[in-house]
Amino acid sequence: MKLFFHCCCAPCASTCIGSLEGIALSLFWFNPNIHPLAEYRCRRDSLLTFASAGNLPLETIDEYGLELFMAEIGAETQAPRRCETCYRMRLEKTAQHAAENGCDAFSTSLLISPYQQHDLIRRLGEEIAGKSGLVFLYQDFRPLFREGQKQARAQDMYMQKYCGCNFSVKT
Repeated sequence: MKLFFHCCCAPCASTCIGSLEGIALSLFWFNPNIHPLAEYRCRRDSLLTFASAGNLPLETIDEYGLELFMAEIGAETQAPRRCETCYRMRLEKTAQHAAENGCDAFSTSLLISPYQQHDLIRRLGEEIAGKSGLVFLYQDFRPLFREGQKQARAQDMYMQKYCGCNFSVKT
């Protein structure tokens, strides 16, 4: 299997990747939801460092996406509707690039967080996979979350304090 793996941040990605043995993978950065710009850069740069250190292929769509994100969510500023739009835009872009890169599957590091809506991510991933002819690789990485946080601290990775969007800062 050739997997195109969306990465929300280095700590989450590193832990997920460690459990994906025997799978050829490419990492993918597309996170227009992350704000403000300084936070976006910290998360992006940490992932770039991680990928480089591990000699892992990484494709980035490196566009600070405040306007795109706000246009996509529109008036839906409350979770879970806002989150659904956010997940969808990232998973659709991941599937598009997976197909363009000759992959047969895609997934996301969002699946490690106990704070994310797993059923919704899975449903959207499978829906998008059905439309794209790809497989959405669902794996519940949550049991690895605490150990991943511990390893990230030990490796001095940048660790964020909120999901990413301005609205999630207060939740």
